[in-house]
Amino acid sequence: MQGMDSALRLMTPLLLACLAGLYSERAGVFDIGLEGKMLMAAFTAATVAALTNSAWLGLLAGIGGALTLSLIHGLASITFRGNQLISGVAINFLASGLTVLLGIKIFGLGGRTPSLQGSGRFQEITLPFADALSGVPVIGPIYAQLISGHSILVYVAVLCVPLTWWVLFRTRFGLRLRAVGENPASVDTAGVSVTRQRYVAVAICGVLCGIAGAYLATGLSAGFVKEMTAGRGFIALAALIFAKWRPWGALFATLLFGLLESIANQYPNLDLGFVTIPSMFMNALPYILTVIILAGFVGRAIPPRAGGEPYVKER
Repeated sequence: MQGMDSALRLMTPLLLACLAGLYSERAGVFDIGLEGKMLMAAFTAATVAALTNSAWLGLLAGIGGALTLSLIHGLASITFRGNQLISGVAINFLASGLTVLLGIKIFGLGGRTPSLQGSGRFQEITLPFADALSGVPVIGPIYAQLISGHSILVYVAVLCVPLTWWVLFRTRFGLRLRAVGENPASVDTAGVSVTRQRYVAVAICGVLCGIAGAYLATGLSAGFVKEMTAGRGFIALAALIFAKWRPWGALFATLLFGLLESIANQYPNLDLGFVTIPSMFMNALPYILTVIILAGFVGRAIPPRAGGEPYVKER
């Protein structure tokens, strides 16, 4: 039970980033800058939370930081029709350097922020009747120990999965967004602005990355440290491919990654009796799975047909 509880916490930033990439790539804008957006969001959230002692203001700042980088990516790849992959790499480098530079300038702590305490962090929430139901066999421990006791952003991340499914597959907006990623010329012919749809998708991507980064700094951890995303943005991209660009698949893929990271944290040296798996291998498990997934061992994953291609309106 403890391992699954930890897996849910570790899954949250991955799930939010995976859903962020889902919106963007479904609209035809590939985004490998998820890592940089999460990193910038974590820094801005921790900085504002440290200065104001408010996790909620930190969350807004985190969303603002990631949204700014998202709009830069949109400007480069949609308006100026630049290479989307190069733009994403540039955003990752920009966030990596800028967060350390600003951290040193503002706090003078080598690029990190002061430790967050009290209302500067999102606290765990005990759901109604959790204590009363804890003694009930099977259901009680699941509700009291696994479902209850997380910060509000964990519940927001999980609720985003059915919300994303409904938006993408049950609304006119979702139909248009998916069509833009498959055949933008047809959407344009129908009188729908391809540019507007893609900018909206990129903005949603920024908001979700902002929540993911804010959770890293003000929920999962107690402040910002250099490169604290630790490749989670790239793992989220691998999970997106594993999920084949579907929201429910994203939930199970990121839960798998979270579970592997949880196992690595709980069993740094896993003793199997006949052999002991060293801590270095356990810590590398999520990244090994990422390589396996990207190598194509999950079956054929077909991305949106117009993904990565700038749209040029025919005159």
